[in-house]
Amino acid sequence: MKRTYSKYSAKNDLLWLILRPWIFIPRILYILLTFIFLFLRILFQGNSKNKNVQKNLSKYLFDVITDLGPCFIKLGQALSTRPDLVRQDWLTELTNLQDNLPAFDHKIALKIIEEELGSPANELFEEFPDSPIASASLGQVYKAKINNSYLAVKVQRPDLYFLIRRDVVILRFLGTFLSPFLPLNIGVGIGEIIDEFGKALFDEIDYQKEAQNALKFANLFKENPNIFIPKLEKQFSSKRIITTSWIDGVKLRDRSLLEENNLIPASFIKTCVISGLQQLFEFGYFHADPHPGNMFALKGGNADCGNLAYVDFGMMDTITNSDRITLIKAIVHIINEEYYLLAEDFQKLGFLTKGQDLQKLVEPLKEVLGGSLSAEVGNFNLKNVTDKFSKLMYSYPFRVPSRFALIIRAVVSQEGLALRLDPEFKILKIAYPYIAKKLLTDNSEEILEILLEVVFDKKGQIQIEKVESLLNILFKDSENLNSDLIPVANAGLKLFVSKKGSEVRKNLLLSLIKDEKLEFTDAKKLLVLIRDTFSPLNIAKSAVQNIISTV
Repeated sequence: MKRTYSKYSAKNDLLWLILRPWIFIPRILYILLTFIFLFLRILFQGNSKNKNVQKNLSKYLFDVITDLGPCFIKLGQALSTRPDLVRQDWLTELTNLQDNLPAFDHKIALKIIEEELGSPANELFEEFPDSPIASASLGQVYKAKINNSYLAVKVQRPDLYFLIRRDVVILRFLGTFLSPFLPLNIGVGIGEIIDEFGKALFDEIDYQKEAQNALKFANLFKENPNIFIPKLEKQFSSKRIITTSWIDGVKLRDRSLLEENNLIPASFIKTCVISGLQQLFEFGYFHADPHPGNMFALKGGNADCGNLAYVDFGMMDTITNSDRITLIKAIVHIINEEYYLLAEDFQKLGFLTKGQDLQKLVEPLKEVLGGSLSAEVGNFNLKNVTDKFSKLMYSYPFRVPSRFALIIRAVVSQEGLALRLDPEFKILKIAYPYIAKKLLTDNSEEILEILLEVVFDKKGQIQIEKVESLLNILFKDSENLNSDLIPVANAGLKLFVSKKGSEVRKNLLLSLIKDEKLEFTDAKKLLVLIRDTFSPLNIAKSAVQNIISTV
């Protein structure tokens, strides 16, 4: 029997549940009582130094989340990626929410396979196991065999549409009702955030859509040798079944697990973060659920960039080109410590209202973000920013646009994953050089416009200190110098002589004129900066490094 599911609709789904009080009332009471008991237990035992008490409490927390069902498991998965938010003994237990949940009845899984694919599993596959190899929030995975190759067959949990529809409505109802009493000041109805979560979950239970997502994602990374996407097996996939090639890798759960398999944790952090930045700032299409259960470290690669496999493409989202460009501008403005322009970026993105006096935000923003490129960069991570912003939002009218809910979730989850592998990891140490390189090598109209804003001021004069800052960010260590010098030099030369480079050439000529006289001081400083950065010795080092990396 083929099943069809409607799209998420806050209004229609609320009406659907209210008309079924025998479902709505017992469920909402059960959720409230469950959280009251959980809160009381954490209140009385949360600070205990007894290891057995904490172990039992973490197990209780896992059981509560598991018992409440898929919606709450998804929220728990987000917590399981944050070692800076959740104590380690609880985190170990919460990690099981990623792919080590109680499995549903194997006979039901076999029935679903036959219903969806038209034949029993033992007729479709040469080998099909008697139990799943992993069980997650929305389905469980079997390792099947056909034509001497292993496949991952994911079978959806029964009654999933009903369970998610019911609980998203209740979460929205409780969130809207309780938000005035919660220590939150996100400036936008929490219901809108839950709506985004609901839409994503409704999309995630449609495995046909997930199959399309996987194909699209694979196409985006087809030229990247460090990113691997499992091959979709269409003949064994449907709305509630999705089958792909088997990934033989190590989950990005902890550092010791990788080291036991002779894998270098830092190399996978870099691949993970760079691929995440590419998704946001180049493709505009991103994996919104990058927890360790959905990412595998593979053999191969090198000490700089490890080979990484993504799986589970149910929760994906897009970012508009306008938002993407504005975010890049915002990062550049943070780099250049231009806080009024940064406030304008926040306003354009919807974090500030149009009528807000931006000048009043300059000093608060400087306090929150200032020094991120100086000595403070060693202590700079998203958790620090979040803590400071949470205080700022009580005094100033910041709001979180609902369309950024999944973006924030993805970025925070990815940083949390990196922190699991390296507690000293700082995301800006990778993000800043990435943005700097993009500005210097991407010749698209939008990026070129941002680059011109960095190089020239409003009067058309060269901003030597900002150009130097940009180059320092990219080339301040030998690793980046060796790998990026030649690509940046080539891209800069091509831009300068191309048709698009006419604006650059024109601005350079105009910058030589001051008070109707030729002034070569800034031009000389720029030439010295370029000469020192792209010296023959540095170019030779870069060439040797590139040759070594390809061997």
